[in-house]
Amino acid sequence: MNDKMNPTAISPEERKAILKEVYEALCEKGYNPIGQIVGYLLSEDPTYITNCNNARALIRKIDRDELMGEIVKNYLDIE
Repeated sequence: MNDKMNPTAISPEERKAILKEVYEALCEKGYNPIGQIVGYLLSEDPTYITNCNNARALIRKIDRDELMGEIVKNYLDIE
């Protein structure tokens, strides 16, 4: 959904950078970052993500469906 008609669309590189920032913030707070991110992706409950370093606001910029589709494609090693 990353197109010029959607001003909120972000590139895969931006999604990756955001996820890394969120991951680092969760680590900094002592959480299990993978478990917390998976919980958020499955439920869309923002309380899985800490407010530390603005991580909660950052992750909400990511379209969950696009991200999960990208994860499955990468896991299956397909385009």
